[in-house]
Amino acid sequence: MNFSIKALYNWYRNSLRNPKYRGWIIAGTLAYLLSPFDISPDVFPLIGQIDDLALLTLFISELSQLFIEDYKKRQVNTQPESNEADSQETVDVDAVPIQD
Repeated sequence: MNFSIKALYNWYRNSLRNPKYRGWIIAGTLAYLLSPFDISPDVFPLIGQIDDLALLTLFISELSQLFIEDYKKRQVNTQPESNEADSQETVDVDAVPIQD
């Protein structure tokens, strides 16, 4: 079995981007961050927080990218379409002089 940090990162990122598993990945990440059971226990002053900070950083960066991509898609979909026929249409107006 080939295990690497890059493979774990790619799995996490792809799973988070999949709408079918997104809710489960978010719930699992939050449960891991709030759980007292970790890969490296938090009782060790600096070493215990490294895994939590790494996962939190990855989690926030991936969620922010998802929100930015979703925002950009909505902006593209809400842009009004311009018709050249509408912009070249002329309007005739009858001018009437105003008398004082």
